[in-house]
Amino acid sequence: MRRLARLAARTPADRERYLDLLRALAIVLVVFGHWMIATIYYGPHGRPDGHSALPAMPWAYPLTWLVQVMPVFFLVGGYANAASLASQRARGGDATGWLLGRSARLLRPTTALVLVLAGSALIARLVGAEPGQVRTVIWFATVPLWFLAAYLAVVPLAPVMYALHRRFGLAVPAALALLVALGDLGRAFGPTELALPNYLLGWLAIHQVGFAWYDARRGNCHPAGGFAWVRTRCLPMSRRAALLMIAGGLAVAVLLTGPGPYPVSMINVPGERLDNAAPPSVVLLSVTTAQLGLILLLRERAERWLHRSRPWQAVIGVNSVVLTVFLWHLSAVILLVGALDKLGVLPTPEAGTGAWFAWRLPWLLMLSAVLAVLVTIFGPIEARTGRSTTTRHHPTDHPTTDRQPEPRESGAGRSRRWAVARGATVVAGYAAVVYAMAANSVAAKTAPDPFGLPVAALVAYLVGAGALRLLRSGWGSRG
Repeated sequence: MRRLARLAARTPADRERYLDLLRALAIVLVVFGHWMIATIYYGPHGRPDGHSALPAMPWAYPLTWLVQVMPVFFLVGGYANAASLASQRARGGDATGWLLGRSARLLRPTTALVLVLAGSALIARLVGAEPGQVRTVIWFATVPLWFLAAYLAVVPLAPVMYALHRRFGLAVPAALALLVALGDLGRAFGPTELALPNYLLGWLAIHQVGFAWYDARRGNCHPAGGFAWVRTRCLPMSRRAALLMIAGGLAVAVLLTGPGPYPVSMINVPGERLDNAAPPSVVLLSVTTAQLGLILLLRERAERWLHRSRPWQAVIGVNSVVLTVFLWHLSAVILLVGALDKLGVLPTPEAGTGAWFAWRLPWLLMLSAVLAVLVTIFGPIEARTGRSTTTRHHPTDHPTTDRQPEPRESGAGRSRRWAVARGATVVAGYAAVVYAMAANSVAAKTAPDPFGLPVAALVAYLVGAGALRLLRSGWGSRG
């Protein structure tokens, strides 16, 4: 508590504390949402299994418009990435150094999860566990990685996309939304492959709006060129603009899900022909617009509340381990279900029944206790990373003025080549990690992999994360 109080006291006066609250709330809602809709049952082989309760509760579909908060995380990520990019450049750093700094906060907690799960799977195999069952358990525990893969695909593009934002402003997310709509046409009429880019384009569009929020907060609202009303760099922050976002976003979403062809739920429902979130659809972007309007309406009141010490300390505390909470929340389900099954006291009420709803409260409380233990064990990895992710300054990060000129041009040439190679290696490291997470998500749930993860995916992850770790440590910077 004393550390949190010190951190709270050192918070800059101009920090947008509301963004930190939104990040924490988004992850907490995702965690409790996943826990809430989980239905456990015994499969044909007498083993516990699970599925979503949503198909049994169609009346709850509209509620997903509030609890589908992954877009909020990308919105906050856009703001945070714009702020850290500006800070990096103010210190004379480059985009490569910035990417290395971001990779530390994202990948250190993730690597802990991957290594623990792979090691646990190997031990389970050695003691005789059925390979398909091990893979199913590991697949479920790594479900959070599909979202993290999307975010890690967006982050390396942030420097380029922010440059586009500085030139074209809000026209960039508008153009991305149009491309998402074209991808949706592919889903509806074919070829369906046209929708695959939406996995990136949809989240990029939301991420760009975070840039516009940052510029509005900093007053960088100079028109980006002609047609300033379209190409402004700033997000409209007025109450009137917020109300228009709510009304417009809801109107479009209702039209597309009522008479239109899209499902009402913003969360995947087994059996539905379309999924609004995977990949993101124009309906999800419409709902995100309405969510953004609501967020802006509450902003000033929330900022005043967050300038009190206790609420702000709580937000700091959650954010220091927020990725750990997200990564391990389904592992908590596995551990609790396994323990209750071994004890012979695992309830399996049918989804949507009175018994199922009665079981929700003890279910959530017990899961919270298990997750608290996991966060106590693994949270310090993320907390320490958050305190030490100030970007290392390598010789290629910024020009120096106190060095003597190179005696030969070849020295400068080697430095440039190293900078290019370093940048390419960083991007390749991100790409390898994204590939690994995506490959794991789409691999068969019962494949007999020795580590519970596809071997190619595990190797790609370790190589990519390892390369980024070596570069963060300064390896080769003096070579």
